[in-house]
This record gives sequence, C-alpha cells and structure tokens, in this order.
Amino acid sequence: MFRWDKSCSYDEQQKRRFHTTVRSRLRKLAAELDLPSGSYDLRSNRAGVAVSGEVTLHHACAYIQVGQFGLSSGHGILIRTCKGRKDYSGGPNHFVALAMLDDIPALAAAVRAITGVSRRDSNASQFRAA
Repeated sequence: MFRWDKSCSYDEQQKRRFHTTVRSRLRKLAAELDLPSGSYDLRSNRAGVAVSGEVTLHHACAYIQVGQFGLSSGHGILIRTCKGRKDYSGGPNHFVALAMLDDIPALAAAVRAITGVSRRDSNASQFRAA
C-alpha cells in the first residue's frame, strides 16, 4: 500500500513513486468510469524539488488533479467539471482524500456525483465530497 502521507518534498524517490502510483490509479479510475481510450489526457507535472507536483486526468467533462497540496488535511484530489480538454479552470473545486486512490470504485462514485461523467451507477449521487 502506498503511503500517501509521506511527503515528496526533497525526496526524489518518493516523488517518482508518487507519480508512478498516481498515474496507475488514474488509469484504473478512467477504466472504472468507462472513459474510452483517447477521450482523456493523463498529464504529469513533477514541478520543483520542494513540492509533489501533480498528475491530472482531463476529460471533456471532468478535471481530476492529484497532488500533495492538501497533505496536512489529507485532501489531495481535486475534482471539478470542465467544458472540454482545453478548459483548465472549470467549475467549483471539490476535494477528497488522497487515500481514495486506494478505493477506485469509491473515487469513481465521487467523480460521477460531482461531474456527472459516466452515470452508470444510480447510487453515485449519494456521495458527498469534502
């Protein structure tokens, strides 16, 4: 199990593991959401040595960004709506815990509830993000 609470600041090995693990989990999230291949971008910005950087899954209707920007609160996944893959500001920000990357079905439910992407589960609207 990946330690989401271990800082990437000034730790190149941890940052490399963080980006690799997040990219893998976001690919699993895309599959859970039934996003067709090519319908989304998966980008990684490693940024400087003092921060984790971020990994972004950008779909036509959903913008999901993962970083350690909320490490002290445990929130490090930003989810918001967007209007296409060129929309980088999108709708209101919603944050959920980094640990949700360990429960892809729950994270997918949060994404569906917030963005409306791939509403195949009727229970998705019961989820409330932090």
